[in-house]
Amino acid sequence: MTDLQQHIWTTPLVDTHEHQSKEREYLQTPVDVLVELFDNYVTADLAVAGASSEAIKRLLSASDPDVRARFEGVRRAWEACQYTGYGSAVRLIARIAFGIERITPEALGEAQRRNRADRQPGERLRTLKEFGNLDHVQVDHFRRWVEPDESAPEFFLYDISWAAFCQGDINTAGIVQEVGVDVKDLPSLRRAMEAIFAKYGRIAIAVKTQHAYGRTLRWHPREDSDAEAVLQKVLRQQAVTPEENLCLGDWCWARGVELAGEYHLPFKIHTGYYAGWGRMPVHYIPAGNLWELLAAYPGTRFVLMHIAYPYSDELVALAKRYPNVYVDMCWAWSIDPYSAGDFLRRFLHAVPINKLFVFGGDTRLPWAAVAYATQAREGLLRVLQDEISDGFLNEASAMHIATRVMRENQYECFDVEGRRANILRLMRHEER
Repeated sequence: MTDLQQHIWTTPLVDTHEHQSKEREYLQTPVDVLVELFDNYVTADLAVAGASSEAIKRLLSASDPDVRARFEGVRRAWEACQYTGYGSAVRLIARIAFGIERITPEALGEAQRRNRADRQPGERLRTLKEFGNLDHVQVDHFRRWVEPDESAPEFFLYDISWAAFCQGDINTAGIVQEVGVDVKDLPSLRRAMEAIFAKYGRIAIAVKTQHAYGRTLRWHPREDSDAEAVLQKVLRQQAVTPEENLCLGDWCWARGVELAGEYHLPFKIHTGYYAGWGRMPVHYIPAGNLWELLAAYPGTRFVLMHIAYPYSDELVALAKRYPNVYVDMCWAWSIDPYSAGDFLRRFLHAVPINKLFVFGGDTRLPWAAVAYATQAREGLLRVLQDEISDGFLNEASAMHIATRVMRENQYECFDVEGRRANILRLMRHEER
C-alpha cells in the first residue's frame, strides 16, 4: 500500500449529506438482507432496467420471508445494472456487511439465516464510524425543526430544511406548532422565519433545500407587495398560478438565505440529477440558474450539491467565479463514478482546492453510507493517482489535497465545533 492509499483510507471522512434515520426508528427496522442491499438508489436502475414496481416493492418487503423469490423478481434487472455506480454500491454492501462476493439467491438465503438477530443500540453509530471511518454525519431529515440526536449528539448534526418555503408552501398550522407564530401576513411570516432560526439556528449545521424537484432553480428578487398578494391568496386557500407560486417561493428563499448568513450557516442547495426514475424537467436543475442569487447574497456561503450532474461544467465555472460558492460531491460517486472522477480532475485544475467537499452519501441506512463512502475513497484515490502519473502532482501534494477535500474544507466552511458545543450546552440545560 502506498502512502497515498494509506492516507485516504485512514483519514476520517466528513459526510456532508445523509438522510439517516434516528436511533429509535432504526432499531425498529427489521434486519433483512435484501433491504440492506437494495433499499437505496439502485431501485431506480432496477426500474429503468425493466423490473416492475410490484417486483421492486416485494424485493423490499421485509415481512415476506421468501428471500429467494423476492430476489428472483428483479434478478434479470439486477444483472443488467450491477455495474452502474448504484449497482457497485450494492456489491460493496454485500461484501463488507455480509461477506457475499457474488449476489445469488443461495448467498442471499444464507446471509438472511446468519443475520436474524435484532438490531442493537449503538449499532448504527458503530457501523458508520468503524466501517465507514466517518468523522461525523450531516443529516437532512426533511424538517425545519432541529433537535440533538441523543444517541450521538456530536456525530449526527442536522440541517434546517427550507425546501417547503422555497416552493411557496406555507403550512400555518405547522409553523404555529414549531414556533408559536400565527402567520397572517408577510411581516408575521418573516417573524416566523426569524423565530425558526432563533430556536434552531445555533444547533443546526446548515440550511438545506431540494426544491429543484418541484420548481426551477432560477431565482428572481421579489417585491414585498407582490409576495404579500400571493400569500393572502394562499392563506385564503385560493388557487395560485405557477408564476405566483414562484414569486412567494423566491421571497421565502431569500429570507432563508439572509437568515443563514446572519447565523453563519451554509445554505445547501440540491442541483442536478433527481432521485428515482421517470420525470425530470432538465431545465429546472442546472446550477447556472442560481447565478443571480449567488451574486445578490455574497455574505452567505452556498453549498451546491451533487456536482449538478450532468451539468457539471457550469458548476466548475460558478465555483471559480464566486467566493461564496462551495461544491459538494455528495451522491455523485454513486450516480456516475466515471463522471465524478472526471469532474474532480477538472475542478482541481480550475478552482481553488478549499472550495470542494468530496463526500456525502445521501442515504437512509448505515451500510449504504459505508458503501458510498468506500466509492468516494476509491474514486479520490484513482483521480490523485492519475494526477501523479500524468506529472501534475507528487505524492505529498496529492495527500495534501486528500486531507483538504476529505475533512479540512468542511471544518472551515461549517462551524462543526461551535455547533457541537451549542448542542452540548442545550442538552445540559435541558437536563437541569
